[in-house]
Amino acid sequence: MNKQPKYRQVADALRREIDNGTFPPGARLPSESELQTRFGASRNTVRNGLSLLVGEGLITSSQGLGYEVRSHEVFELNASRFENLNFPQNGDAYNTDVTNAGRRPHQTFRVEMTSAPEDIAKRLKVEPGSKAVLRFCHRYVDDVPWSTQATYYPAWLVEQSPRLAEPGDIEEGTTRYLAARGIEQIGYFDEIAARMPTPEEARLLEIGAGVPVLLWTRTGYSADRPIRCTITTFRGDLNRMNYEIGDLSARENEGQ
Repeated sequence: MNKQPKYRQVADALRREIDNGTFPPGARLPSESELQTRFGASRNTVRNGLSLLVGEGLITSSQGLGYEVRSHEVFELNASRFENLNFPQNGDAYNTDVTNAGRRPHQTFRVEMTSAPEDIAKRLKVEPGSKAVLRFCHRYVDDVPWSTQATYYPAWLVEQSPRLAEPGDIEEGTTRYLAARGIEQIGYFDEIAARMPTPEEARLLEIGAGVPVLLWTRTGYSADRPIRCTITTFRGDLNRMNYEIGDLSARENEGQ
């Protein structure tokens, strides 16, 4: 005997059918009245079950249009190759990776002089409140919001590399630009975290209820000190990140 509350039974059954492809991405679920008949449940019970799936980010609801299975065309980012100057690039790392995946990149920029927040100042090893340039990118893949990226550069670096403070894109990417000026990023320290989005993040990334964000904080280092700190905020439902560490020749030989 199933002791689960009825609304959870409704949610569990529909979740299984979404997982097995009975209702594929983009498909519309049966109406509430059809689900009432199928499960022998009240309208409120069905709605509670559907609300559970909305909260999990599996379906969306539109006034008058019912419920639809979320489309999840996941973009995979190789974080260990990202910004690696040893790999060929077509423009910056973002444009290169998106184009190589057969997808279409688009991004907007905002550049401003600001004060380094305390957590950023700590990573950059400068005094809290010190001047820094913030380069903020709002990035899309196939016109779908993909991420926001906020990069802070300390004022001392901007004096040596003035294009960092200029509005608009640096076509070759800031890592290549700095390297050309003798400021080479030779290492980075990454931090990965997840949480629910702020209202502003939900608005910029067009995130529905129940979908978390993935936070990727990368601090880049020259030979003697940190030169930038980048916080990338990804939609959790449309992104997957991987790293390549060590000798992967066994993986490359799979299936041969």
